Amino acid sequence: MTGGAEAFADLEARRGDFPALDQEVNGNRLVYLDNAATSQKPRAVIEEVRRFYERDNSNVHRGVHELSNRATLGFEGARRRAAEFIGAATPEEIIFTRGTTEGINLVAAAWAGRHLRPGDRILLTEMEHHSNLVPWQILAARVGAEIEFVPVVGDEGLLDLSGFDARVRGARLFACTHISNALGTINPVKELCARARAAGAVALVDAAQSAGHAPLDVREIGCDFLAFSGHKMAGPTGIGILYGRRELLEKMDPYQGGGEMISSVHFEHSAWAPVPHKFEAGTPDISGAFGLRAAMDYLDAIGRERIMAHDLALAEYAYARLAEIPGIRLLGPARGRAGLVSFVLGDIHAHDVVMLADRVGIALRGGHHCTQPLHRRLGVESTVRASFYLYNTFAEVDRLADVLREIRRYFSR
Repeated sequence: MTGGAEAFADLEARRGDFPALDQEVNGNRLVYLDNAATSQKPRAVIEEVRRFYERDNSNVHRGVHELSNRATLGFEGARRRAAEFIGAATPEEIIFTRGTTEGINLVAAAWAGRHLRPGDRILLTEMEHHSNLVPWQILAARVGAEIEFVPVVGDEGLLDLSGFDARVRGARLFACTHISNALGTINPVKELCARARAAGAVALVDAAQSAGHAPLDVREIGCDFLAFSGHKMAGPTGIGILYGRRELLEKMDPYQGGGEMISSVHFEHSAWAPVPHKFEAGTPDISGAFGLRAAMDYLDAIGRERIMAHDLALAEYAYARLAEIPGIRLLGPARGRAGLVSFVLGDIHAHDVVMLADRVGIALRGGHHCTQPLHRRLGVESTVRASFYLYNTFAEVDRLADVLREIRRYFSR
């Protein structure tokens, strides 16, 4: 066992909290390495969702009976917990969404759709997930705005920031991923947001890959908006958070119309509810909010600093072990990377690697990982991705390396 493994040996006991890990796939103990797509859920989260439906199931805000009161208290308690989780100044800066994708679309529609004009510039990076690219393309086409990109440098997968100040000067919006879901690159979002806002741009951070893996403080980062998803951080699917600075939210139009987001409705016109409710039309994912609060409690009981340290140690170890395999091409930084490793195994298609690994119980992901432009920039069609979380072990990385060697030998015969 390596020194890194010894330092995090106690985390292995946490595996017992995740029922899905206690199974065999194709006759082998499951090795789940697809956490960047979605993480597994601990019993604390599963039980909280079950408890809500068994005891508190009712709609929120509109009722005055006991079950509705409980549901409302729990739902708004989850909002307060989310504000605490990311260091927001007030719960009113927290909007419940379906996930990161909807959060970014909300900003594109409700903020950028009102404030951007023909010729205005949006600055993104070449490593953005489609969720932080396609909404801006749609918006740009609608209002006549232009999109520019901060380039990625080679297989190391780092941003070329040498011309950042020139690029961001005059831009109305800068949107950037905190951690690349394809490269594992950890971007200096605090520095980038400060430089963007100093240039007069509004700054948005995609925290889908970082919210459940590292401590986050939106006021320290200095962003205007930040979005993340519950399902990537041990929470339920279909629930997420958009943080927005209150002074911006107050000036934004509603994202959707309907119940809950109004203060009064007349045949001729309507008036909106105060933030954040004017952005939450219709019945929300109430059980998801309960489960998300349980997930945040679970992660903070472990300590997000420890989870991040574990991620970094596993990723560095995995990079070193996989680099020993002949013919492999590893993408992203060798050191200081987040908890994932993407690679090309010789001329073997990524889907073939994933299917063969699945035969021995290892869950990987192959494809473009919703970063097609980045893959084209790197000259590859698809990659294999192994992504880690708090319950993964160094022994599982060793198992992955052994299986990849076997796959390489099989195709070399």
